[in-house]
Amino acid sequence: MTTNTAETTDTVTTTPSPRGFIALPEKTGRALATAGGALTIISCFLSWTWTSAFPGDLTVYGYPGGLQWLVMVGGILTTLFGLASYGIKGLGWLTPAGADAALKLAAGAAFATAWYTIIAITTALGGIVNLEPGGYVVAAATLIALIGALALPFEHPVLEGPDPDDTAWEQRKHHLSNRWTTVKAALATGTPRPARALPAPVEILLIAAVLALALAVFTYGITTPYQELFIGFLITAGFGFGALNKAGLVARFTALTNKHRNVALVGAFAAAAVFPLTQTDDQYATLGVNILIFATVALGLNIVVGLTGLLDLGYVAFLGVGAYTAALVSGSPNSPFGVHFPFWAALLVGAAASMIFGVLIGAPTLRLRGDYLAIVTLGFGEIFRISMNNLDGVSGPDITNGPNGIAGIPNVDLFGFDFGASHTIAGFTIGRFANYFLLMLLITLIVVLVFRRSAESRIGRAWVAIREDETAAEAMGINGFRVKLIAFALGATLAGLAGAVQAHVNYTVTPDQYVFANAVPPNSAFLLAAVVLGGMGTISGPLVGGALLFMIPNKLQFLGEYQLLVFGIALVILMRLRPEGLIPNRRNQLELHKDLEAPTVLGKTGA
Repeated sequence: MTTNTAETTDTVTTTPSPRGFIALPEKTGRALATAGGALTIISCFLSWTWTSAFPGDLTVYGYPGGLQWLVMVGGILTTLFGLASYGIKGLGWLTPAGADAALKLAAGAAFATAWYTIIAITTALGGIVNLEPGGYVVAAATLIALIGALALPFEHPVLEGPDPDDTAWEQRKHHLSNRWTTVKAALATGTPRPARALPAPVEILLIAAVLALALAVFTYGITTPYQELFIGFLITAGFGFGALNKAGLVARFTALTNKHRNVALVGAFAAAAVFPLTQTDDQYATLGVNILIFATVALGLNIVVGLTGLLDLGYVAFLGVGAYTAALVSGSPNSPFGVHFPFWAALLVGAAASMIFGVLIGAPTLRLRGDYLAIVTLGFGEIFRISMNNLDGVSGPDITNGPNGIAGIPNVDLFGFDFGASHTIAGFTIGRFANYFLLMLLITLIVVLVFRRSAESRIGRAWVAIREDETAAEAMGINGFRVKLIAFALGATLAGLAGAVQAHVNYTVTPDQYVFANAVPPNSAFLLAAVVLGGMGTISGPLVGGALLFMIPNKLQFLGEYQLLVFGIALVILMRLRPEGLIPNRRNQLELHKDLEAPTVLGKTGA
């Protein structure tokens, strides 16, 4: 069978046979990519530099170190996908959607990480002379693999030429658009082959294995000790996930988790609970518990933004309401009330206060739509912060201690268990922040269950109807105002739960923690970005988006004043490449990608 494709030039509309970006025979390109991947693996066991002054000690022969491990991961993926592309028996399960697109991205992962390492070595140590033979070998090997992968043929799209009446800038944009269309065609894949039916215990074991691997990857990323390694981790993880997605493995795992939803949920939280056990001190457990707080609040915002379609720009204020309320009733010496509620009572009071504020703010404003609602919620967020600043006994009543905040919040003591002390459980020593990590994990589980049951209920379907077309939903008998008010109040309540825990974790609550935008989360802008980046309307999307948006800025602090610039550029690129988010709602994905095939059955919320 002959498949006809189009030329890459803008004006040619003839349809020659498939070809790659580089004019090499297909067999030669495939062999170069596979051999380059194998050589990349070997090069990781060589010395790349002569001195240990570069972080990671890349001077050792016979054992990889630092960035060499990441390059080796790219080399392994490249080799496996290359071998699978030959149709070798036993490797077909690796590429249910095809091997070529995955091979290109895997080769890109190895090339980008290796060359980043080489450039970092020469820059940090003062020249290319500081490279050992292994550095030259890995540079050549990854380049060979990338050249071979780019030579693999693909079907070129039919491109239209620019309008002769367009300006030079418009014609330039048209040419760039055509090139981008060609790149997308080069990375296009087919529909994944249906997986062979396996016994239920085997499928559950597969889910457990993938979750354990995800835990290992997350732990490695969050514990990277130096900036070069973290940047290399981002490169490898980004390209590697893209390769697995193009190979169809992500789709297969998603199908498994949809089939065993409860097992996947329990397994995910069990894997997360293991994280503090892997830490020897509180350094990374601190980051972990703050990631959980941020991700949980993002999931609460997902009810308002993702399910109901309401743009809330002041959502972080509800986190502040819960935190301040819990701080005022938890026995802080700065509290004017002089009460010390048990933690469970302070938690409920904080959630209730946030819910009340959600109703009070939502009742007069939710009849607004679109930008007008966004402006009102933005104003509420700023009013909350200013009010907390002014309740200092000078500008207003002495309740919140003004800019100094409420300090000295005691540790949680729940049923005799002191969360501020270290405990030894089954031979593992659990420190203060590890205790709070496990407590916050329980709160996150509660929020996930509330979100899941709400989204699948009658009210959840009403939220989705409001999101898709409020006028049509009201015409069908849905009380739009009541439905939106419930979403607003529920989202505020969930944020208040997380805020109550945050107050005890940080010991102090101050107004400057709850602003619209800042270089360090949590703030309303980052929360909204976490929902959109992760995937609106899904459970795992905001959790993953929140984890990334909290961890990456903390790891990029070495960039100083350029941190937000680099981070913003990365977000723009990611949303341009994947506007539906990392873990998309299926309905949103179909709306943004008209060429995708709709599934036979779509979930109640489009998931």
